[in-house]
Amino acid sequence: FDLMTKFAEYGFNKSHTAAYAVVTYHTAWLKAHHCSAFMAATMSSDMDNTDTVKIFYEDTVKNGITVLPPDVNESDYRFVPVDAKTIRYGLGAVKGTGQQAVDCILEARKSGGNNGGPFKDLFDFCTRVDKRMVNRRTIEALIRAGAFDAIDDHRARLLASVGIAMEWAEQQERNAMQAGLFDMGAAAEEHAPQLVDAKRWTEKQQLMEEKIALGFYFSGHPFHAVKAEVGRFVRRTLDKLEPARDLQLMAGLVTATRTKLTSRGKMAFVTLDDGTEPQEVAVYNEVLEAERGKIREDEVLVIEGKVSKDDFAGEGKVRVSAERIMTLAEARGRFARELRLSLNGQVSRDRTAAERLKTLLGAYVPGMCPVRIAYRNGEATCELSLGDAMRVRLEDDLLAALGDWLSAEAVEIRYQ
Repeated sequence: FDLMTKFAEYGFNKSHTAAYAVVTYHTAWLKAHHCSAFMAATMSSDMDNTDTVKIFYEDTVKNGITVLPPDVNESDYRFVPVDAKTIRYGLGAVKGTGQQAVDCILEARKSGGNNGGPFKDLFDFCTRVDKRMVNRRTIEALIRAGAFDAIDDHRARLLASVGIAMEWAEQQERNAMQAGLFDMGAAAEEHAPQLVDAKRWTEKQQLMEEKIALGFYFSGHPFHAVKAEVGRFVRRTLDKLEPARDLQLMAGLVTATRTKLTSRGKMAFVTLDDGTEPQEVAVYNEVLEAERGKIREDEVLVIEGKVSKDDFAGEGKVRVSAERIMTLAEARGRFARELRLSLNGQVSRDRTAAERLKTLLGAYVPGMCPVRIAYRNGEATCELSLGDAMRVRLEDDLLAALGDWLSAEAVEIRYQ
């Protein structure tokens, strides 16, 4: 105790306390009265650390400030306050860029002459920037981050077209140099080639690509795509968990995992996020050994576990330990009553329709969920339950394939 007392004489030095108090007051005043400028400066101060940017970004949103997405025609290198309630995302915070590349983009954007002003499309962008500074990796990162959305929001098509856009821009430069060499006047302006045709990304894929570029989900949350469905059997969100004797169901996206060696063997701590509040779940050795293959980052898990009060984490905080781990497909199989497919007679005109349905379902047999066909045409309606041999696993790929063939509305999972 005497040793601690001696340390406390300096550990709580009054001059340090006073100095930090002044800094705290200054920053608190700035955050309260000039929040957008203060938070823009705060995020800009550590742009290379995406984990830190994510923390500051979430705090910014909680303070009622809107953060606009990165934009090659609007953003600067740093985060910039647009007004008292709005901040524009900085291009320098996109992974794969850098100050030299961003400065080159800004210079090309404001340069005079016929090519000045906002970029018109991907080909115009590639033509005007210096490819030695702004390389393919930089352009792809900007597309993934949504920095071209104001020009063209079809990110999959833009990403697939980066190669031909850069080749075309290089060809234009060679044509211009050749025209100047032989003094034949300006080279004839060629029309840019067409963008590569590509299927639009799903919401989940777009968010995953965003995370690659920005380090976190910016325009949404992957769990929101399944939130309504999961809510049919998971009654409480993670922020509403309360201690109870009985096991409780919870669901969320796996955002982080860490392991630890204990006297009982290896255990894991899995962080789930459902868009309300992240919750860490302890997975002890016995469960971890049985369910290890299901724990994958950026995948949805449904966990049945024990919720107890956490006296060390603060008021209202809980501790969760997993008793059972399920993938979303397994949870569907456990709680679904049936998979109902509606056929309207149009599909059945194709004589191979029955074979196609059998092939699609057969790839996900055996499973737990019964399949029911609701058929109608201009003359009759009927419903047919397929046998137990055609029970399926309700994987995302199966639901997507059936939705592409029939329609999203014709594929329905009915829960108990």
